Amino acid sequence: MKALKKTNPRITKLIFDLKAQSREQKVSLWRDIAERLEKPARNYAAVNVSKINRHTKENEVVLVPGKVLGTGKLDHPVTVAALNFSVAAEDIINTANGKCMTIEQLMQANPAGKGVRIIK
Repeated sequence: MKALKKTNPRITKLIFDLKAQSREQKVSLWRDIAERLEKPARNYAAVNVSKINRHTKENEVVLVPGKVLGTGKLDHPVTVAALNFSVAAEDIINTANGKCMTIEQLMQANPAGKGVRIIK
């Protein structure tokens, strides 16, 4: 197993927890997200709210392995889990009756990873 070179303890713990969840639940979704987060931070996804609006349906669960940015509009409620959110993105998602959560919270709420769409 290769050594992690991450200095952020939250990211290191999240990667460890994602891999553990993947082994326990036999769900490849969590392993995929862990592998994406092991890459350099400059490769993390930066997704605008407008892209989430285009690629989702009402009440869908979306996972962004990076940061959600606040450009665009959201015309239907969605649950968005991400590593980070900009303040504007949180406001837009909450205004549309959606929900913002961390990847850790999504992993606890949906350990099997059913019905989760990854947007990068």
